[in-house]
Amino acid sequence: MNGRIRWALAGVGDIAVKRVLPAIKSDPRATLAAVVSRNPDKGLAHAPRVFATVEEALAWGEFDALYVATPVALHAPQSIAALRAGKHVLCEKPVALNHAEALSMAAAADDCRRLLGVAYYRRLYPAVLRARELIRAGAIGTPVLAELRLHTWFDPADGFRSWLVDPSLSGGGPLFDVGSHRIDLLNFWFGTPARAVGLASRTIHKRTVGDSATVLAEYEAGVRGVVDVRWHSRVDRDECRIVGAEGSIEMTPLNSGRLVSPLGEETLPPHANLHFPALANFAAAVLDGAPLMCPVREAAWTDWVTARVTGLV
Repeated sequence: MNGRIRWALAGVGDIAVKRVLPAIKSDPRATLAAVVSRNPDKGLAHAPRVFATVEEALAWGEFDALYVATPVALHAPQSIAALRAGKHVLCEKPVALNHAEALSMAAAADDCRRLLGVAYYRRLYPAVLRARELIRAGAIGTPVLAELRLHTWFDPADGFRSWLVDPSLSGGGPLFDVGSHRIDLLNFWFGTPARAVGLASRTIHKRTVGDSATVLAEYEAGVRGVVDVRWHSRVDRDECRIVGAEGSIEMTPLNSGRLVSPLGEETLPPHANLHFPALANFAAAVLDGAPLMCPVREAAWTDWVTARVTGLV
């Protein structure tokens, strides 16, 4: 392969337009070859070629990697089709509607010998990487507890991003949407979860999907993680705290880059485009063989945790 990665993008929704497309266009090692969109005019505003389906794009085939930015229900079929066509895939989170689907995607990547990454971009936050470094160096002693909360108000009465409240498309409310990011951070810091339980509920918004969820996960070393996510709070919270036997790490708000530990306070802000480091890392993995920061088999453990809460194994 040459020194550039040719991307096709499936889905031209909010996140794709705000972050994924700008990330591809600003990466000197990337080229946008095509988009997949049901709206040709919308697609042509971003790429020289537009296809109505992933299958049509794959039949054309003049690209190296597919970014899957469609609703969660389409992640598995579209990713597997691309892998079988010889393409690498970077997929939005969560991996799939359930753990079994996530494992089928991982198996397809193995069989096809192609890379399948998941866009859990918070793994590449400098503060998140610094926290992992501090934990491994023993700066807080033995870690025993991590607490992450994301509270906000989301009720798409105007139709904007309304697919997120359709369980057949999204999987299930804030647990799948914003909760998956935070469960993935627990896995990134502490490894494979050994046990997980939780509750999802419809407290304020009486929709089919829940508007809140609380997860408790335990890891092999004994550390426990709590993730609490809510779409019914008029008070925004984005909190993260890791407690050890000899100190703690505070990263609140999580997106701010502020980190306080026994070694003092540091400011380590994320990239201005939160998706850019994830796409750049994926390109480096494809072109240079660099380690992939979020391979599908690691990301699938988040689906394993959510399955324990929802019963959707």
